[in-house]
Amino acid sequence: MAIPELQLNTWSHQGSIIQSSNTYNIIKNVLKASSTLYAGKDYKVFLQGSYGNDTNIYSESDVDVVIRLDDIFYSDKEKLNEQEKLAYSREFSSATYTLSKFKHDVLSVLIEQYGSAVKSGAKAITIDSNGSRRKSDVIVACQYRKYSRFCSAEDSSYTKGICFLNSSKERIANYPKQHSINLTTKHQKSSLWLKPMIRIFKNIRCKLIADGKIKAGCAPSYYIEGLLYNAPTDKFGKNYQTCVVNILNWYLSLSEDQKKKLVCANEEYYLLRNSSQVCWNLDDCDTFINKAVELWTKW
Repeated sequence: MAIPELQLNTWSHQGSIIQSSNTYNIIKNVLKASSTLYAGKDYKVFLQGSYGNDTNIYSESDVDVVIRLDDIFYSDKEKLNEQEKLAYSREFSSATYTLSKFKHDVLSVLIEQYGSAVKSGAKAITIDSNGSRRKSDVIVACQYRKYSRFCSAEDSSYTKGICFLNSSKERIANYPKQHSINLTTKHQKSSLWLKPMIRIFKNIRCKLIADGKIKAGCAPSYYIEGLLYNAPTDKFGKNYQTCVVNILNWYLSLSEDQKKKLVCANEEYYLLRNSSQVCWNLDDCDTFINKAVELWTKW
């Protein structure tokens, strides 16, 4: 047996759009209110995640919002030589309004508006759903710059991302803009098959969790997007059943070394690494794929 094409077609559909859009606009307006403690700072509010990338599904349509402070930034200077690092240190000094303070101020704004619905999690501030408002995660971030060259502030090269602090005060860098652009480019190259297939694999994940076959958190949406981003373009097309089989067989054919060469959709990190804040645990990915195969064969 195989999962019927009709079921896969249902799973390919995008989740809530109007509710998610309304939720984003409401939270954005709260964050951008003129009465906030950071109102005079340079910051931006924007979407990331499944809804922002058109890969959200009905059973999991959380809205991921980023508020990024642009008055400060963190840097990765590992690729700079000693002379460039010295030039960098002469150009910049430590900020007085820190990312920790910004996060504290944002949290205060959200608690004042939503009360006990707000919880500060490991990486994001969560706002519980209420009526037509969908559950939301707010990432409080600042700019992140991965430098490849530095002569002066005006003469330098860097990849721009964001970074945020987790609950242990560890700094985590990510690249949502590159992730979104690369997904859209691959979606177009796959003749618009990629994003529906991502939604199908996310629904497969939800089915496996509901059936007790995998644990929640085994296959995060972000990493499923990354996995399918790596699938060769010729694996997409014809119909959904063919696509699922092609993608599963493609992954099963990879050696361990080939798996370790897969990249996140942002192409700034490897996709599969153990004990990393920004990578998918290899054993979890294998488990997800093996259980997806089992679901397919025993449907």
